[in-house]
Amino acid sequence: MTSENLSVGGVRFRTRADYEAALRDQKKIDEIRAQVDFNDKKQLEGLFNEMQAGVYRFETIIGTHFDDEVYEKMEQMKRNPSTRKKEKKHSLKKSGNKDQQKGKRAAASAGRQAVRTDIKNTRNNAKYQAVIEKEALKELQKAEKLRKRIMVLASIVAAASLGYFFVYYYFSTRTNMDYEQLASLKGSNVLNSGTQQEQNTFSLHKSAVRLPDILPEYETLYNKNKKLIGWLKIDDTNIDYPVMQTSDNTYYLDHNYNQEYDKNGSIFLDYNCSVYPRSTNMIVYGHHMKSGNMFGNLQKYAKESYGKKHSVITFDTIYEKAQYQVMYVFRSQVYNEDDIVFKYYQFIEANSETEFNSYMQEMSELSLYDTGVTAEFGDSLLTLSTCDSSQTDGRFVVVAKRIS
Repeated sequence: MTSENLSVGGVRFRTRADYEAALRDQKKIDEIRAQVDFNDKKQLEGLFNEMQAGVYRFETIIGTHFDDEVYEKMEQMKRNPSTRKKEKKHSLKKSGNKDQQKGKRAAASAGRQAVRTDIKNTRNNAKYQAVIEKEALKELQKAEKLRKRIMVLASIVAAASLGYFFVYYYFSTRTNMDYEQLASLKGSNVLNSGTQQEQNTFSLHKSAVRLPDILPEYETLYNKNKKLIGWLKIDDTNIDYPVMQTSDNTYYLDHNYNQEYDKNGSIFLDYNCSVYPRSTNMIVYGHHMKSGNMFGNLQKYAKESYGKKHSVITFDTIYEKAQYQVMYVFRSQVYNEDDIVFKYYQFIEANSETEFNSYMQEMSELSLYDTGVTAEFGDSLLTLSTCDSSQTDGRFVVVAKRIS
C-alpha cells in the first residue's frame, strides 16, 4: 500500500502501524456514534464524562479530534440550549399536533431531569472536591515529614562526610609530619647512646648464620622499631618512606612506623620475602591514597614519559644500598586460588632459569610499554604494588631490575 492510501478521516499517516491504529480508533468512534445521540444532552454528557474518566482510550490523533468534537458539542449546547428544542420541534411538526404536544411534554420532562442531574452533579463535585482537598492535605503533610527526614539524614551525612574529611586530613597531615621526622633520623645517633650494635644471627638449615651489620644510616630507625627492613625512595616524587616487614601482610595495612593506627598504613615488604639471603624478587606494598601519600602517585608510571623520567628507584635494605631500573609496568588483579593464571604476587623465588624466563615473559606481555630493560636469571628484582580501581581487586605494578 502506498503512502497516499494511509489516510483515515482526512489524516494521512506515515507508517502502516499508525494507520492501523487510526483504523481501530475510527471503528471505536463509529460504534460510539451508533450508540450515542449527539443531540441528547444527557447522553452527550454521559459520553463526555466516560471519556474524561478514561473509559474510552484512543491511540492516534483521530481519537483526539473526536474528543475535541464531543467537547465542542457540549459547549455549543451550553451556549445555545434552544438548538436541541428547535430541532425536535421541527421534527414534531411532521408528526401532527398530538405528537407535537407529547414531544413538548417529553422535552420539558427531559429539561427538568437535566436540571436535577446538573444539581446532583454539582453536589457530587463539591463532595469530590472536599475529598480531593483532604487527600491533598494528607499528601502535603507526608511530603513535609519526608522533607524533614531527608534534611535530618542529609545533615547526618554531611556531618559524617565532614568528620571523615577531618579524620582523613588528620591522618594525612600526621603521616607527612611523621615521615619527615623519620627521614631526619636517617644517619642520626639520637637513640644509639654510644652502644655497640648487637650481633645479628639467625638459623638457616640448622646452622647459625650471622646477619650483616646494619648500615649506620639506619641504626637509629631500627632501634626505634625493629620491624624496619629498609627505605624506599624515588627522586622527584613523594615516595620517600621506611619499609616495614612483619610476620603477615595485614598489620601494616593500617599501622604506621610508630605502630599507631593509621588509615594510610605503611610501605611494607611481603612477609614471604627475605632481604638476607636475598629473594629473587622483593615485593613491596603500599596503599593508593587519594592524598598522594604512600603509593598514591605510583600509577603515574602508566605514562611512558613519566616512567622514563623516573626510571631509577632506590631501595636500601637495612644491610645494603641498592638502585633499580624500571623494567615492566602493568595492571593485574588478585585472583582466586584455583585460577590458573600468572600471579605476580606469588613470584618471589625463581628456582631455575626456565622458571625465571617464564616469569619475565608473562610480565613483558602485560607491560603497558616497552622500557627496553630486560633481566637474566640471577638478577635481583624489586616489585612495587598498589591498588587499582579500574577493575575488581585490581592492582597496579611496577617491576624494576637491580643495577647497583
